[in-house]
Amino acid sequence: MDFWNNTLQSACYVLAPMVDQSELAWRLLSRRHGVQLCYTPMLHAQVFVRDANYRKENLYCEVCPEDRPLIVQFCANDPEVFVQAALLAQDYCDAIDLNLGCPQMIAKRGHYGSFLQDEWDLLEKMIQLAHQKLSVPVTCKIRVFPEIEKTVEYAKMLEKAGCQLLTVHGRTKEQKGPLTGIASWEHIKAVRNAVIIPVFANGNIQYLNDVERCMRETAVQGVMSAEGNLHNPALFEGRNPVVWEMAEEYLDLVRQFPCSLSFVRAHLFKLWHHTLQIHQELREELAKAKTLEGVIVVNQNLKLKCQQEACKFGEVATGDLPLPHWICQPYVRPLPKDPGKEESGVRGKRALEKEEDTNTELLSKNKQKKKLRNPNKSFDPSIKPKYAKCEQCGNPKGNKCVFHLCRSCCKKKAFRELADCAGHGLFFKTKYEKSLHCKSVQNVEVPETDQTESKILQPLPEIKA
Repeated sequence: MDFWNNTLQSACYVLAPMVDQSELAWRLLSRRHGVQLCYTPMLHAQVFVRDANYRKENLYCEVCPEDRPLIVQFCANDPEVFVQAALLAQDYCDAIDLNLGCPQMIAKRGHYGSFLQDEWDLLEKMIQLAHQKLSVPVTCKIRVFPEIEKTVEYAKMLEKAGCQLLTVHGRTKEQKGPLTGIASWEHIKAVRNAVIIPVFANGNIQYLNDVERCMRETAVQGVMSAEGNLHNPALFEGRNPVVWEMAEEYLDLVRQFPCSLSFVRAHLFKLWHHTLQIHQELREELAKAKTLEGVIVVNQNLKLKCQQEACKFGEVATGDLPLPHWICQPYVRPLPKDPGKEESGVRGKRALEKEEDTNTELLSKNKQKKKLRNPNKSFDPSIKPKYAKCEQCGNPKGNKCVFHLCRSCCKKKAFRELADCAGHGLFFKTKYEKSLHCKSVQNVEVPETDQTESKILQPLPEIKA
């Protein structure tokens, strides 16, 4: 509690660590509008240790007196590597956080984030070693288990190992994307009652009254926001400014503290999310912008269109939005289509195909990028061309295959029967006939004239003295 009271200055309003989204410019914007504590984007511990440029780009070049208190977050699955990375970062921050909450597929492949939550022995070792070696406190950000009791035991284990602050995201690792659903504040409240270290709550935060209600119902020390902050950086001020006010302020900060253009575009896509559903031609322009100046031009065009609409229609909400689309407001994810699957932990399909085609928010990031490049592209499998099937395995057959098979089956058949298939570029018969011809040519006897010439060309025997 001394760490929270003194070092973190009793911070209640917290900006979440977000990959490529909580960079210095965005942190400073958020601090201007009510955020009291910020996290860096999640950094990869192993890369941080071995790559000096990675350290410089993500932390060392971003030293700014205004950007404190600050917690640096790492993903890691090796105690030694985690501590090495933390030792390199501890002079630039007020605490080191271990990411145990990332539910994305990249975290599963890399074996970190929420996919470590069942390996308690490993986590205990990582926290203990960091607690012993670091000069700053170690903290953790976790997701919950479906069972409250197991979540509480998990939190107690981390506390006992040396964790000095715990952020609890009230969703399981299966709750993501269209399966996100509602975060459980009951889990967070149970953890808060079970530990004596400070606890931050994460989940269901869209407006300032959500923050106040969460703190009242869970008794946590602070509340963390991720998506709510991205759509409205003034969330913790309790106001909903016009989008261009936040966008222009952010772009001014980017000029002072440059960052990757992809970060800037991503932020504007979030801020202008509701407007870009209407002015889709500008969405494509924003996606294609190659410079900061190009992004600024698109932002000005969006501002102009919204100001014209505001003059014409006034403060009238459109569609299902509670406020006009040019006002900063949260994006509300639809509830999961099949709650039964969500409860049982079985991951269903991302979304229905028709919904994917009409709402790009339900598409994967890769498909969203393809959609931006080609707005007419459809991901509905029902309208994709139907291919004739291979007679043996059912895969699409080659259009020019003489056997009416796919390449794999055709290759086996052509090899077995010593046949050719020009459609698949397989010429077993032709090659065999050529090899026979070459052998027959080699076996032909050399003519007598040639033999005489060869004898003449042979070297003379050595004459001994």
